[in-house]
Amino acid sequence: MPITIQPSEIMETIRMVEMENLDVRTITMGISLRDCARGDMKVSCQKIYDKIYRFAKDLVQVGESIESDYGIPIVNKRISVTPIALVGEGTEGEDFFPFAEVLDRAAKDVGVNFIGGFSALVHKGFTQGDWKLIRAIPRALAETERVCASVNIGTTKAGINMNAVLEMGRVIKETAERTADRGGLGCAKLVVFCNVPEDNPFMAGA
Repeated sequence: MPITIQPSEIMETIRMVEMENLDVRTITMGISLRDCARGDMKVSCQKIYDKIYRFAKDLVQVGESIESDYGIPIVNKRISVTPIALVGEGTEGEDFFPFAEVLDRAAKDVGVNFIGGFSALVHKGFTQGDWKLIRAIPRALAETERVCASVNIGTTKAGINMNAVLEMGRVIKETAERTADRGGLGCAKLVVFCNVPEDNPFMAGA
């Protein structure tokens, strides 16, 4: 059965775009980085950059093409990646900030607004990779432009990791202090939550 679109429906859509700010909030590309895990952090970072660039180099162009085809603006183009705490678990380095740097560089080079995945899932407890990532969050959010972080601290099934609650309170405070000259902007790029969807890759708000 053919679909009939009435002129009034077309005008209603135009009115929503022009007067009521109708838009698509975001498009997000998910990229698994599990195969980028290496013992050498420099090697791992290079593999992360190469994979993100290879898969996402045309994302912004495609998004703009969709905007043009349908006449509806897309506010943000984003990338989500495997939680970096998992990717860096076997890395010898103690500081995970280089992972944040390479994510930010890749995001800038492909032109997306944000990249999520500087993240850890600690509802069942901490691994060494989780601790390293959490300790790097304040600096990562203060010294990068497009990186977003998240930490899942509880689930209905596992309960709430109270040690994680305490630690993330400290992280939020330090992040706010490090970005105080920008109104605490770093905290706007950090999500602490429960019941994360078991998707991989995942980005809070995606």
